[in-house]
Amino acid sequence: MKKIIAFVLCGLTCGAAFATLPPLSPEAQAAADLAKAKTAYGDKVSAYQLCQAQNRVADRFKVAGTPAPAACVAPPPFVAPVAAAAPAPATPAAK
Repeated sequence: MKKIIAFVLCGLTCGAAFATLPPLSPEAQAAADLAKAKTAYGDKVSAYQLCQAQNRVADRFKVAGTPAPAACVAPPPFVAPVAAAAPAPATPAAK
């Protein structure tokens, strides 16, 4: 019972700590966006390579008269995401 209570208290404490973290700086956000884009592109390349491997295996074991496997679509070259334009500075309100 003590372990369960301790676990719940630790979970609540960690949740409160994460809730109070400040937002990311623009540089850190840009780096995170770039990493996310690179990961997504890597997934596309991996899917393309898997499709090619599956087609090679399908061609090896293909029975006469069966249709050819579907063609694989190569992913376009990687393009880094464009950073969002900085917002214009606010003008002071007229008094």
